[in-house]
Amino acid sequence: MSERGSPAFEGNSLDERTAGAVRSVVGEERATTDEAPADGTDHDESAENVAIDLRDPGAERERVRSFVESSVAAANADGVVVNMSGGLDSTVTAALAVEALGADRVYGLVLPCNKVGAHHARDAEALAEALGIDHDTVHVHSLFAQFGAVAPDRFDLHDEPVLSGNAVARFRMTLAYLAANATDRLVCGTANRSELLLGYFTKHGDGGADMHPIGHLYKTEVRALAAELDVPEFVVEKPPTAGFLPGQRDADDLGAPYEVIDRVLRLGVDRGLDAATVAEQLSESGGVEVDVDEETVADLLARHRATAHKRTTPTVPTERGR
Repeated sequence: MSERGSPAFEGNSLDERTAGAVRSVVGEERATTDEAPADGTDHDESAENVAIDLRDPGAERERVRSFVESSVAAANADGVVVNMSGGLDSTVTAALAVEALGADRVYGLVLPCNKVGAHHARDAEALAEALGIDHDTVHVHSLFAQFGAVAPDRFDLHDEPVLSGNAVARFRMTLAYLAANATDRLVCGTANRSELLLGYFTKHGDGGADMHPIGHLYKTEVRALAAELDVPEFVVEKPPTAGFLPGQRDADDLGAPYEVIDRVLRLGVDRGLDAATVAEQLSESGGVEVDVDEETVADLLARHRATAHKRTTPTVPTERGR
């Protein structure tokens, strides 16, 4: 098992050519992180601190490691399987799994489907190497093409990004569970709280897992945890994307960047405030620039309500028949 407190990436530098290539693709744009007291406490009553209220990354590092370790032990499993995309969430999840279990008990799957995801796959491979974990790369395109060929014509997947993306996500999770079944391991999901609350994941796809170690952390908190773990800078710099379509960005799909989304969810979901109140508080956020209007807030909260079915188990009749 890895020594507690040691950086997951210490002594495991990435190939600089890989890092340089990624920097050239994403440019110099850097995702900003919220500034908040390290202990997560409020030093005043401004809406800025009320909305952010970040968890302490050091404490969360230990919490997640303990959670992974105890979850694997409770299942009497030999380790975990992590689908690695080359992005922030899967990298942080894999790093914490290595700290909790040791590199020999973490297996990574890299599952590109098209040319758009090819450079992300190379990043994922380099990150798996840096973490010292066993991993395989499987190109899902041929599986997807065959699936499209046998699917009923009425469900044509051509130029249907939502249908196609969901299908690919379910193929990826099928492969993860194949690996888990074959090696007596658990599937370790990589979703964060922002995605879960907005239903920004595929049901029975990337949302299907035995555990979500960072599922209680907002995206901005995952970024803070990445800094605590010394995750390579180019990973943090990547604009969040599903990596399925050229130019696709989470902020475009969701209508706002995570710096805004997380503040909205903290106030609208965690604290139960209505859209008008959330927008008002964020517009008076103590000097922090938050470009959000009531319509955007309402849309985000409506998305949360509409995707409640993704966060529950399948329903059954509440009373047994006689």
